[in-house]
Amino acid sequence: MAILKINQKLKRVEISPFEIDNPVVFNYFDKLPVSERDDTLFRAIYIGVLALMEDRIAAFLSKTQNELGTELESLKMIFDMKREIFYKTTVKGTIAEAEIAEFLNQYFSEKKLKDRAMLTGNVAGTLPKNKTGDIICEVNGNADLKIAIECKFDKSIHLGDIAGKDIFIRKSDTAWSQLLEARANRESQVSLIVFDISLVDNSILKNYENVGYIPGVGLIAVVDSQKGDYSNLVIAYMLARDIALHAKEVDLDKDTLAILINRIIKDITEILSIKKLVRNNIDNNKAILKQLDKSLLLMEFNREYLKKFLKDGKLSKKDLLDFYSGEDVKDKYRMIEKEISEI
Repeated sequence: MAILKINQKLKRVEISPFEIDNPVVFNYFDKLPVSERDDTLFRAIYIGVLALMEDRIAAFLSKTQNELGTELESLKMIFDMKREIFYKTTVKGTIAEAEIAEFLNQYFSEKKLKDRAMLTGNVAGTLPKNKTGDIICEVNGNADLKIAIECKFDKSIHLGDIAGKDIFIRKSDTAWSQLLEARANRESQVSLIVFDISLVDNSILKNYENVGYIPGVGLIAVVDSQKGDYSNLVIAYMLARDIALHAKEVDLDKDTLAILINRIIKDITEILSIKKLVRNNIDNNKAILKQLDKSLLLMEFNREYLKKFLKDGKLSKKDLLDFYSGEDVKDKYRMIEKEISEI
């Protein structure tokens, strides 16, 4: 009698009661709590199916049959399958988010915290059609006290420090933009971005090898998922938790002021670069005009946000995101640039 049946109507795989006589499988499940065994079995089946789709198991077994013992062979196969599945771009993001959420919930349970981590990567947030913020953690189970976590296992994500950001080039995701977006999109008190040590840009590792804090923006954690090492995530999360629980509104937020000043300093540097253009020949006049108008637009743009900040003592999460992206001034400059080019 067949153990496995396919239910075409319900699109389900149905398995009759069965037993497995395998010491590796027995020892693994024997060490798991009873409450976790069913979910672990489903995950094992899913991972196994993905591996079979890659048609790697048969070749692997044939190669190692006479070289390794049964247990070592099984461990090596599991490790290779996990690496293969993880590095496939279509699934690594989803797997990373699920593993991080699972790890956090297990950590909360062990530490007897009332926090809970929920996957939200497929659900749009406050910003239209925006899904930034893969995981939301409710601190002490309070829906109004949240930490937004973005998982970016992607080498193309740079740090994106505002001091060196050029808002006139094509928009791309950065650690800064994702932290600001996640906080605004999920209306959280704090945001945290997680990178994997094997899939992280050097600009991030250079500044934050393990855990980092960007004042007024959020926290960065670099984990080693292939080794199951999420210790940096724990450190970053507990820092974020303390900030969420104890941060108070003040009349003047020095961290936010530092962001505004950094942008203004960058713009002053832009204006000083005009001197070099002036010393060149007349053929550079158009470039000079563009540079002057760009700087003037930026100065006006920054001045408006500085006025708002000094008046209110703070910027909203949406204001901070808009200030970072600078989309408004970018649109105005396109029209001016076109006019100068047609002179």
